[in-house]
Amino acid sequence: MLDSLADPPALFVDGAVMDYLAIEAVSALRASSAVAAARAAKIEREMAQAGFVPPPPVPKPHDKRDSTGSNTARPHSYVDEEDEDVRSRLEAIGLHVGANYAEKLCRDRPLFSDSLDAVKFICKELWVSCWDKQVDNLRTNHRGVFVLQDNTFKPLTRISSWEGRAETLKRAKLAAALPAGIIRGALSRMGLHGTVTPEITAPPHCTFQIKLPKNA
Repeated sequence: MLDSLADPPALFVDGAVMDYLAIEAVSALRASSAVAAARAAKIEREMAQAGFVPPPPVPKPHDKRDSTGSNTARPHSYVDEEDEDVRSRLEAIGLHVGANYAEKLCRDRPLFSDSLDAVKFICKELWVSCWDKQVDNLRTNHRGVFVLQDNTFKPLTRISSWEGRAETLKRAKLAAALPAGIIRGALSRMGLHGTVTPEITAPPHCTFQIKLPKNA
């Protein structure tokens, strides 16, 4: 008994568990967002009927010719409007995970000298811990913009769709929200607050663009 307490047996988890969990999280959050939106709409209708708030405006018919491809409403959104709520919730989860994970990894390290040193830490230590490899390429303009390229990004290797390449790309962009949140959360815990935008054209190839303040 004492021997087992002094030297507990190692516990192992299948390496693909987190990949499948992230994929299922998208479906779960999409269903949850639909329920939350329906509940909010019901409450708004009831309050409008009771005269507490003005009735909601009638939505205008959508014209595909109007500002096709414009992102003025959501300047940093990289998913369809219908998936924006799911994206924001996935990124919020990633923020929490990344911040706490970076704190654990940085526990015994000295302070970073500059933002480039911190981003290199993301490319090596954080990437290996989360996705089993280092970033394939890192580029920067030395003015607060960093581009991280992963040619075989692990969270995207198991994503596919029988509906074709367009649907696969749509799912990949949504799945990249969680890693983007992890990166941004890790940077924020190191005192660097900026934006992280994934760019995907051919999964599992993925590029993350990090924009930090110039004086960071």
